Amino acid sequence: MPYQTEPDFRHDQASRVGLLLVNLGTPEAPTAAAVRPYLKQFLSDPRVVEIPRLVWWFILNGIILNTRPKKSAAKYASIWSRDGSPLAVHTRAQAKLLQGFLGNMGQNVVVDWAMRYGQPSVADKMMALKAAGCDRVLVLPLYPQYAASSTGSVMDAVADAIKTLRNPPELRIVKHFHDAPDYIGTLARRVEAHWIKQGRGDHLLMSFHGIPRFSLDKGDPYHCECHKTARLLAERLGLAAGKYTVSFQSRFGKTEWLKPYTSVVLTELGRKKTGKLDVICPGFVSDCLETLEEIAIEGKAEFMTAGGGEYRYIPALNAEPDWIAALGKIAAPHLGGWSLEPEEAGERKARAARATVK
Repeated sequence: MPYQTEPDFRHDQASRVGLLLVNLGTPEAPTAAAVRPYLKQFLSDPRVVEIPRLVWWFILNGIILNTRPKKSAAKYASIWSRDGSPLAVHTRAQAKLLQGFLGNMGQNVVVDWAMRYGQPSVADKMMALKAAGCDRVLVLPLYPQYAASSTGSVMDAVADAIKTLRNPPELRIVKHFHDAPDYIGTLARRVEAHWIKQGRGDHLLMSFHGIPRFSLDKGDPYHCECHKTARLLAERLGLAAGKYTVSFQSRFGKTEWLKPYTSVVLTELGRKKTGKLDVICPGFVSDCLETLEEIAIEGKAEFMTAGGGEYRYIPALNAEPDWIAALGKIAAPHLGGWSLEPEEAGERKARAARATVK
């Protein structure tokens, strides 16, 4: 495997710390032509689809990529913003604001963002951080709950990226933050702010992204981490067991996924004539296709068609100031001992000057 050429070395460039936020990904446009390569990359990941590669190759290329891009593009078009994909817009803003927050906290950190699938890629951003002088990089996948198909896949992407580097940076990776007090607190404040404006609902549905049931059977901790997040959030909000439900969305294919399914729960709550249903997606820190279209649009239709009353989707954490502060606090322990003091950077410049004189 050929190694990439290293960025030009400069004696006066201070050693820096990088922080790379990584989210799932998005097509570059809400069109079938743009969605197709994105879906191909996503669904070709063996972490995402654990089916024998030869069998899956024929299913993916012979059926799915010929039928699904057009349908998915229409869904993306329904939530696409003037600035582009909501997921990219929010992730970009989170990185920019986190840079400012950490700077105000005295952390000498270069913050950037990447997507696991699509652009900007993890490999490109790792190289960009190296070019900025970062010889230590903290990778923070924006998945609160660990799953092999999400955070595990980001770890794979980082490993693949450094395989091509002659002089890879020192690495740390945040595996999960499903029970981090600042994360739980921010979720709780989002629900409480919603209740202040709209009044307290009759029931709170916490919908997490689903994964195949066999992942749980084989030891994936995702299911347990989702339930812990839900329990901690319910405790923070003072909700009794019967006042909230945990469900799982976005199932794909015919295999069994984690239950209960969000679509089934929404229909059941509608049939029970639930008057005011509040819905939050704690596993998504940025609004995206799964929250804005699948939950806020399709979910509302399922609930109301079944006889439900008022349906209130609670937006994701996005780039709200309290979430940026929480992100900074989640990252801070992992940055411990890495941030350079200003005088150390100055000493580097002084050594470079002395070397030049010699």
